[in-house]
Amino acid sequence: MSAKAQAERAIEQGKGILRLTPTWVPRVFCIPGRRIKLHPDDYYALGGNRGGIDERWFSSTTPADNGPLTSPNEGLSFIAFEDGAKTERFLLRDAVSELKGAIIGDRLWKEYGKWPMYSKFFDNKGALPHHIHHDDKHAALVGQLGKPEAYFFPTQLNNYGADYPYTFFGLQPGVTKDQVRQCLVNFTKGDNKITNLSAAYRLEPGTGWDVPPGILHAPGSLCSYEPQRASDVFAMYQSLTGDQIVPEELLWKDTPKDRKGDFDYLIEVIDWEKNVDPEFAKHHFMRPKPVRPVAEMEKEGYRENWICYKSDAFSAKELTVLPGRSVTIKDGGAYGLIVLQGRGKMGVWDIETPALIRFGQLTFDEFFVTESAAKAGVVISNPSKVDPLVMLKHIGPNNPDLVLGT
Repeated sequence: MSAKAQAERAIEQGKGILRLTPTWVPRVFCIPGRRIKLHPDDYYALGGNRGGIDERWFSSTTPADNGPLTSPNEGLSFIAFEDGAKTERFLLRDAVSELKGAIIGDRLWKEYGKWPMYSKFFDNKGALPHHIHHDDKHAALVGQLGKPEAYFFPTQLNNYGADYPYTFFGLQPGVTKDQVRQCLVNFTKGDNKITNLSAAYRLEPGTGWDVPPGILHAPGSLCSYEPQRASDVFAMYQSLTGDQIVPEELLWKDTPKDRKGDFDYLIEVIDWEKNVDPEFAKHHFMRPKPVRPVAEMEKEGYRENWICYKSDAFSAKELTVLPGRSVTIKDGGAYGLIVLQGRGKMGVWDIETPALIRFGQLTFDEFFVTESAAKAGVVISNPSKVDPLVMLKHIGPNNPDLVLGT
């Protein structure tokens, strides 16, 4: 069966809702926080040389950039399609390529020619190095797109804060470019102490942060849900985190060949105004915002909050269907989703969130909703008498339902 025929049958089978398989991604420089429901025996399922699995990617048509040992299709989401007694799998990327606007909507297909975002759970036991994602201008020099991203810290996945539940963002007001440049020059001399020039913010479950390109950040150890543009561009500006030395090659990652070794270029990548903003938290911290008046939503059987709403590159919502209720939810564009809590019915699918997942096991907790199905309205039912049904929804750029937050 051709990829196009598979995709058409999968859409027909799901009535516009595609079932996705879990996509696990290792990172050699990370230690798993063990909060993303993967079985304890499987965090190093790809081998110790690949590092621990501390990420699960959602609705991804973007391959992971994990160096020369990266396995085929790493980071890419697969659609699960029931063909008689067999379950077939094929790439979401291929389905979008074949059916175009029938999956993601004509607006996004005409503008991007692909599904231009993805989301992930990032679950690291410690803090990451202070690093940066390039903007479109600098990313284009190495054939990539700039990378805005955002964080939300689900309460369901943060029963403990791990080693360092604080994130350094930006640079303190008054810091100079010469001070930062000297830290970068000192990268190979041990601890370059760049976070001495930054400020750490305590992370709070149930809230989030917006992180545009060009902002230095050292993510803390809460388990985070991270909508982002479909790009894996970055550079590490901190040489030591905890007891772990960061390889110098990561300082120069995604730097054009003719600028490697040029510390002035690394300074150019920094959006200086945003980094030294004295009201950084006011401009980038996000508390959930109700999509509609809460009393109106609860009367209809649900609550829905915007959780990522400061970027035009993506947005995200948290949807809660109250116990014993059935609702019809409409959205203006295609979206992916992950079920966080509870069980129920969504369209033709039984949905549930597992307590534990083996590497390679199929689940019924992740789906992709086509634009036509989203606009028509998705019927979601929660049969439980006591337990809410909670899901997170990651939505593509320029969401017609979103008024950008300030």
